[in-house]
Amino acid sequence: MAQIVESLCETASFHPGDRVKTLRGSTRGVIKQILDDGRVVWQPQGTQSELIALPESLLREKKSRRR
Repeated sequence: MAQIVESLCETASFHPGDRVKTLRGSTRGVIKQILDDGRVVWQPQGTQSELIALPESLLREKKSRRR
């Protein structure tokens, strides 16, 4: 829960190629484009569909540490 609150406090500045997930974590994907009005075009994993979302509705996926 704390991680969600902390991530909401961060400025949502996405770039094409960033890996993201929905706030609930149920869907993951990749940022394709940032529109002029600030909305984000992203593609969920395993689909050819592109979705448009507000940046506040997505969380950047942190890279997992591998040993």
